[in-house]
Amino acid sequence: MPNRVRWGVLSTAAIGIQKVIPGMQKGELCDVAAIASRDLRKAEVAAQQLGLPKAYGSYEELLADPQIDAIYNPLPNQMHVPWSIRAAEAGKHVLCEKPVSLTVAEARALREAQRRTGVKIGEAFMVRTHSQWLRVREIVGSGRIGKLRSIQGFFSYFNTDSKNIRNIPENGGGALMDIGCYLINISRFLFGEEPARVFGVAERDPAMKIDRLTSGILDFPSGQSIFTCSTQLVPYQRVNIFGTKGRIEVEVPFNAPPDRPCRIMIDDGRDVFGGGVTIEALPICDQYTLQGDAFSRAILEDIDVPVPMDDAVKNMAVIEAIFRSAISGRGEVPLADD
Repeated sequence: MPNRVRWGVLSTAAIGIQKVIPGMQKGELCDVAAIASRDLRKAEVAAQQLGLPKAYGSYEELLADPQIDAIYNPLPNQMHVPWSIRAAEAGKHVLCEKPVSLTVAEARALREAQRRTGVKIGEAFMVRTHSQWLRVREIVGSGRIGKLRSIQGFFSYFNTDSKNIRNIPENGGGALMDIGCYLINISRFLFGEEPARVFGVAERDPAMKIDRLTSGILDFPSGQSIFTCSTQLVPYQRVNIFGTKGRIEVEVPFNAPPDRPCRIMIDDGRDVFGGGVTIEALPICDQYTLQGDAFSRAILEDIDVPVPMDDAVKNMAVIEAIFRSAISGRGEVPLADD
């Protein structure tokens, strides 16, 4: 059995070039061996910049390379499912950027392809392998904050560029798809269950038509999660986890820095002035290194990937239900199953 997974990257997307590939290159189990673009020159420039041995001028050439074991897919959202299916049919494992699809139906189609081909396919929620979130889940499970009852999250940035892919509806742009998906995913991760119903309110940009300010309530069997996400507010992110005996605050929950420790604050609730707050600093790490190694380990050891397709379908079902609720004005049930 090989001791490293040979990765190929579909496209020269900024997140791959700037964050994911450099992170994976620091991993123990990842060998990023090739990158592809529909423009060969772009692929060659990226390969030279990152020190990759192979550059391809088409996605098809990369998928045909027998020396590539797995594909990282950071293509625009509307291209996630079609190219992930083609990669699976070429016998490649696939780590696909979030959100994995534009619709639940698309996510189901990718899950069917995964089952049919037998490869591993997962959604790239890098937060799920970061040590700070594993530590938060450990604290919640220990009973230190009592019974988990409520999660409060906020995630925002400011971007009004109509040409930016995050502001194009056909590309799956908008606040809920781009960043609200994290708040949904981490709430499901901590509660360890699915919301029975959800409520959503969305305000759309009058010109670009994407949702620019969206809030949601997820009604879980054990409690509730409330969140707001926006693409046109001051940049900010924070998550609070409330139990019957204490609270956990995650300082930088999603864009965790790779060059300094992340901090979580555990409050025993003794007073409102922070007298009961303990701060834990997690060791410096790169969440993209951790994600790449965790996915590679799943391939090498034939175990489950961190965020499998069943989870991806369920997350997409919550997103769809929030959008439905924003239109209907009623609580809506996530429909993950056919």
